[in-house]
Amino acid sequence: MTPADLADLLRATAAKVLVERGSDPAVLPDEVKVERPRNPEHGDYATNVAMQVGKKAGINPRDFATLLAEALGQAEGIEVAEVAGPGFLNIRLAKAAQGAIIEKILTAGAKYGTADALGGQKINLEFVSANPTGPIHLGGTRWAAVGDALGRILSAQGAAVTREYYFNDHGAQIDRFAKSLVAAATGQPTPEDGYGGAYIGDIAATVVAAHPEAPNLPEDERHELFRREGVELMFAQIKQDLHDFGVDFDVYFNESALFASGAVEQALDTLKGSGNLYEKDGAWWIASTEYGDDKDRVVIKSDGNSAYIGGDIAYFQNKRSRGFDLCIYMLGADHHGYIGRLKAAAAAFGDDPNTVEVLIGQMVNLVKDGASVKMSKRAGTVITLDDLVEAIGVDAARYSLVRSSVNSSIDIDLDLWTKADNENPLYYVQYAHARTNNIIGNAASFDFDSVAPDFALMTADREGELIRTLGEYPRVLATAAEVREPHRVVRYLEELAGAYHPFQSDKDMRVLPLGDEPVSARNAARLELVKATRQVLANGLGLLGVSAPERM
Repeated sequence: MTPADLADLLRATAAKVLVERGSDPAVLPDEVKVERPRNPEHGDYATNVAMQVGKKAGINPRDFATLLAEALGQAEGIEVAEVAGPGFLNIRLAKAAQGAIIEKILTAGAKYGTADALGGQKINLEFVSANPTGPIHLGGTRWAAVGDALGRILSAQGAAVTREYYFNDHGAQIDRFAKSLVAAATGQPTPEDGYGGAYIGDIAATVVAAHPEAPNLPEDERHELFRREGVELMFAQIKQDLHDFGVDFDVYFNESALFASGAVEQALDTLKGSGNLYEKDGAWWIASTEYGDDKDRVVIKSDGNSAYIGGDIAYFQNKRSRGFDLCIYMLGADHHGYIGRLKAAAAAFGDDPNTVEVLIGQMVNLVKDGASVKMSKRAGTVITLDDLVEAIGVDAARYSLVRSSVNSSIDIDLDLWTKADNENPLYYVQYAHARTNNIIGNAASFDFDSVAPDFALMTADREGELIRTLGEYPRVLATAAEVREPHRVVRYLEELAGAYHPFQSDKDMRVLPLGDEPVSARNAARLELVKATRQVLANGLGLLGVSAPERM
């Protein structure tokens, strides 16, 4: 019996008790919450549903809890239910019911934990979207890891997720990039507002190798050649770096296409005609303060040209026209204003502002030998995706970046993440998977096939703790998807590894027989428990885009 199964049982039992007393079961919440008590002596699970709805139903909460306990005591899979305090209910599952969790995991396999809660929902998930003016920096790298993991988690809950990269190839930063390339190709110093780093020289040299005449072309022609070729080369490198990091996108959308097609002008004309923009000082404004922005924003400047937000507005309209029910934007720490702007744009089109979600990621710092790492070999003043991967590898980079809430800045200690011991959180989780695999491999030397597992024999606390932790996985995934927090999966895996390592290390928890001992029903049950643990570890690591090694 999983926590979800128990929650369903509790709700059905509570509804029956209320009806029998002539009370309205509509007072019950849609989902009854069950939690694991901090003290295992209090039972396997606990709920406060009696306190939550007792008074609403006109019943003393403790009396309601007593009625629930009596009814649950007759239910299959419940060993005992006891009332505590003013109306808490502590529940202990029958051992065989705990074993059903193992069977459910092994039957579902790689699909264990998945659900259809988001079935039928089309989600556009835009992340990274770094300007093609340099390698991906640490902030973009964090979004690559988190965004990819979130996409996998949302898909695991049934959503149809499109991963999209907004290719910002229009605007002043592209001109500065082109000027920087021209300067490098012609032996001039980097422009004051230009881009530095060895990559600029590398790209400039590649352009010149393909077009030897480039440095001597007329200025406008030269600028356009280096702009066009440079952006193409830079973006090709960005895509390759992301691919090597395990991140690929379904759609690469060019910002310039919005302007070339007239989509920006059309979107702004639509807004002007709708009355959802207002005119002031010769410009047209959108009331983004109504949605949390710090000030209203100019959409059409007094000279008649579109402000930068014009492209964002047209892009949102384009996404909705492609049939997406929800547009999630994952943006950097300096983009808080975009929350209000994008929601205001949705409302201005007569759309639901809740079709827009903006997640803001905080800064990432690298630390080595206790000191901050500031410089990149390739990019000069910023640390890049390549720098991080070179230092700690793809697995550790992805895991460390997803491990914390994006609302928090993080320090990545390069010394910690390269350690091959349990102090390294990733090693701790991957090693748990490798240990399960080792036991399963060694079990082939014994006659396990002829012995049926008896899960009712697994009465030890370590066994129960591990089983209950496995049972939490579907609920963790559902919550991670609902609140857009992939780090919940990471922390769960560490909790699961924390339950498994003591189990395997305990001499009283032997899975394989000693010497010539025959395989017992309890040995067989424990082997199934190990198999279930391996499956859930692999499933969780897979959602993070991290490998599950067979040996370490």
